[in-house]
Amino acid sequence: MGKIKLTQDQAEAVNLSEKGIADIHPEGVLLAEEVFFQAVEHSPVATSITDLKANILYVNRSFTQVTGYSEEEVLGKNESILSNHTTPRIVYQALWGRLAQQKAWSGMLLNRRKDQRLYLAELTVAPVINENNETIYYLGMHRDGSEMHELEQRLINQKLMMESVLNSVPASVVVLDETGHVVSANPSFRELAKELTDSDSLDAAVDVVSKHLGSSYTNLIDERKSFDDQEFSIDHGRSLARWFSCFGINIDVQGEQADGFFEQTVHHYVLLMINEITDIRRRQEETHLNALKALMAEEDLVQGMRETVNGAIHQMEGPVNLLATAVSMLQRRSAESRDDALLAALEDALASGRGAMDSMRDSMPAEIQESKKPVNINELLREALALSTERFLSAGITVAWQPSVHLPAIIGRERRLRSMFKQLIDNAVDAMSERQVRQRELTIITSDAEKDVVTCEIIDTGSGIDPSLMMKVFQPFFSTKTNGSGCRGMGLPMVHEVVSDHAGTVRIDEKHKPGCRIIVQIPVTSIR
Repeated sequence: MGKIKLTQDQAEAVNLSEKGIADIHPEGVLLAEEVFFQAVEHSPVATSITDLKANILYVNRSFTQVTGYSEEEVLGKNESILSNHTTPRIVYQALWGRLAQQKAWSGMLLNRRKDQRLYLAELTVAPVINENNETIYYLGMHRDGSEMHELEQRLINQKLMMESVLNSVPASVVVLDETGHVVSANPSFRELAKELTDSDSLDAAVDVVSKHLGSSYTNLIDERKSFDDQEFSIDHGRSLARWFSCFGINIDVQGEQADGFFEQTVHHYVLLMINEITDIRRRQEETHLNALKALMAEEDLVQGMRETVNGAIHQMEGPVNLLATAVSMLQRRSAESRDDALLAALEDALASGRGAMDSMRDSMPAEIQESKKPVNINELLREALALSTERFLSAGITVAWQPSVHLPAIIGRERRLRSMFKQLIDNAVDAMSERQVRQRELTIITSDAEKDVVTCEIIDTGSGIDPSLMMKVFQPFFSTKTNGSGCRGMGLPMVHEVVSDHAGTVRIDEKHKPGCRIIVQIPVTSIR
């Protein structure tokens, strides 16, 4: 398409007058017309000029490329040739209303290409006004905005989908900025915040969670180190402790402002996803408790057999020692004065007795071997208390559990320590199960007030221990219980043995009244 000669009306349409053009360019109108034509013709925006009835008078190359129509196919045709007839009528009413006021209109129309494919036209229509302030033409400029619309709508849909997913998931999700303040939270976290803080403060809820996460949260914020499946418990004392599993994830987002187009700025955010696992933990604890019951039953069986055999050996040692003494005395007599037949019988009896004792020692079940490792005394006591729950209920005993919050671990034998604490608790229950005992309360306290030493106090409101027996209760086979009670007299001696194995001490508070107060102290051994 070559040069065109603009009519006077066309020149007026673009506000070009001969005088004005000459003032702009000294070579005159023809060069200015050519410049105008080439600028519009090669514009990347689809451009058209119509009369006041929207009949097309001119289109540029971009127009033909966007619509698929050639210049010859659209000149003289109405702009409605592009209409898909699905654009709401109110849009056209707004368009013509603006043009009637000699004002430009911008908006979206759904157009149809020559090949019947639809596209979304970002359209601007402006009136062309002459020197008499009359609208003589309309200038239309549009581009295919389908792809941009799809991208924008896709982003909107993705945002809505993500919000819908986050709002519906049972997990509590919260997003924090670089300073740790909440910028977004789903309904689950908002409900959790009310439960943790008795308020609607999301930041306060994050503070509660962060304290329980400890260094994991600090590293997440300060060093941007993500973490997975960090478990923690929260116990407000109003009900059973609640367990949670938390994931901490770092999110980097590029800045959205124009000033960051060439020099991109990055904003750091943190996402916390919190799942309550209380039910899972309780089922795990129940399974663990059942396993402990089986383990303790096995240990009790082995220990009972060992104590029974030791008891029998202990009972036989007296007669055997008497026989040995009698044999020795007879052997020292002269041949004329001693009874050889009696001596032989006694020697046979002594040999039989010693042989029986050796057989019992050989048949004694081997003690369960266990290596030392880091042990949490609080956990062992919790397990021992859980194992005794049925006895507490049947005896009407209330338990006051007062553990130290930051109790250090010790290096010890887990099984033996658990059995020891269980033995002490059983002794306390037995003492409080007597008929004359009305107030039945068991108090267990742990502390680390003394340097490098863990202290456990077990206090009951039973009948107590007679002061005259304080030194005897730790002796093997000693018992204050009546015969037939099933007591083997190895409870406190076993406790003393276990404590000694851990280089600790166990003592009875003689001044404590009423009931009994037993204090166990075990040193903390550092891990090498």
